[in-house]
Amino acid sequence: MPSALELLREGRTEELWQKCCGFIDLSMEEFMDIQRRLLLEQLELLSKCELGKKVMRGAKPRSVEEFREQVPITTYEDYVPYLPEQIENALPEKPIFWQRTAGMRCYSGEYEFKWVPVTDRMYRELGDTCTAMLLLASCNRRGDVVVEEHDKFLYGLAPPPYASGLWGRRGEEEGIYKFLPPLDEAERMSFGERIRAGFKMGLSEGIDHVMAMAGVLVAVGEQFGRGWGLRKGLSLLLKRGRPWMLRAVLKSKLARRPILPRDVWSLKALASMGTDATVYREKIKNLWGKYPLSIYGSTETVIIATQLWDYEGMTFLPHTNFLEFMPEGECRKWLADPTYRPDVFTLDEVKAGENYAIIITNFYGGSIVRYFLGDIVKITSLRNENLDIDIPQMVFDSRIDSIIDLDGCVHMTEETLWQAIENSGLAYQDWVVREEREEKPKIHFYVELKNGVEMYDGKAATAISEQLRQVDPFYCALEDMRDVTLEVSLLPGGAFRNYMLRQQAAGADLAHLKPPHINPPDEIIDYLLNPVL
Repeated sequence: MPSALELLREGRTEELWQKCCGFIDLSMEEFMDIQRRLLLEQLELLSKCELGKKVMRGAKPRSVEEFREQVPITTYEDYVPYLPEQIENALPEKPIFWQRTAGMRCYSGEYEFKWVPVTDRMYRELGDTCTAMLLLASCNRRGDVVVEEHDKFLYGLAPPPYASGLWGRRGEEEGIYKFLPPLDEAERMSFGERIRAGFKMGLSEGIDHVMAMAGVLVAVGEQFGRGWGLRKGLSLLLKRGRPWMLRAVLKSKLARRPILPRDVWSLKALASMGTDATVYREKIKNLWGKYPLSIYGSTETVIIATQLWDYEGMTFLPHTNFLEFMPEGECRKWLADPTYRPDVFTLDEVKAGENYAIIITNFYGGSIVRYFLGDIVKITSLRNENLDIDIPQMVFDSRIDSIIDLDGCVHMTEETLWQAIENSGLAYQDWVVREEREEKPKIHFYVELKNGVEMYDGKAATAISEQLRQVDPFYCALEDMRDVTLEVSLLPGGAFRNYMLRQQAAGADLAHLKPPHINPPDEIIDYLLNPVL
């Protein structure tokens, strides 16, 4: 079968689209046929390996139905010691890479990192998936291929052993685009060095595609032109009389604002990952000139779902993992009582408007089996009517542990809280929030304002409370009954910067440089209140 690059070079764009993006035209029955076929292949491998026998508790399912009936839901603890210690001879297939998550709290215990193996077949399959994301992020309609060989791609990814770094390596192997800076150099640079080098190269070579976490897109977009060491490069281009640079500077001067990426480049594709993508959607468009295409995936799953060119709900991919869905209510019962057997559904059984925890099983010799990710998604509809797609649509709702839960009747996700702060008009640098218990439950925000901004705590609390009342009627009712309080503590200037510097000095990786937004522990709060290096 010809590669994506060969099809592109030969002008066979219809075949290229079908090869990489044809999954969006599957019927629900065809989607599930792929899911069942790949799962049965995976069960053969699992039944023959030590890890498979352990996580399936000795079961030998011969059908999808038996698999779902006999195999328990797993967490990372079920894979100890095989995955943390990388015991490769116990796995379904020998991996060619190991990638890891950011160290984080697990429901089953504490681990510095969660290591996950990637097999050769998983890696090969990732090629078409990466190309599909590029095509979908750049198109305006079905079959629209605007990608060209040698397009320039700003490297905004986290390098290996993070999953996005593996996506970058596999994408480069497809040969369609060129990373700025080059991949072998980018992987050895710090984050700031990568972005500065990429921007400098982009000023002379152009930038066609950008992919990064949504928060990163905002941060680097706001700093562009007044940071990253680019002033000299911008001035040099102006002296050389480059018309496009002159137009970009003129736009910013007329608008009385710093120059933005959208003034300089007209991107073909902009893609983002992360739970903050919805919150930052408009801000990203203002900075980069284009809405970001949201992609949903993880270290354990590669890519699960993606938005399409309508930039609405996400469409599931049939060929990366076997997908199951545990209703949120059932999930909470199971977390409270691990002996409880929750109801779990396949994609053709979900209901629109319901929230579900995703359960995944790797294909292609992967090691993850009926694995509880901890993510809650909402099924927004059973099909995309606008684009005539028969696959259920989803949006990310929350992490099951990233929730402010007030007496069991108000569940505020990170996105809800983030949106309230964004809409409040506070000029903030960053924030964290947690539930604190006194006589009544209290939502306590800790906020650092931007330099030069003055405001007292009570006014900030009122602004945030007004926004929460608009988005959550249950919170509104609790506040009216005086059964909940909202407090804001303003942090000293530089609190979050000093925290990041402290983490860097301690050798923390990129994912641990910032504190968690929701329910940070006492030691983090204590430091933010007194951020001494």
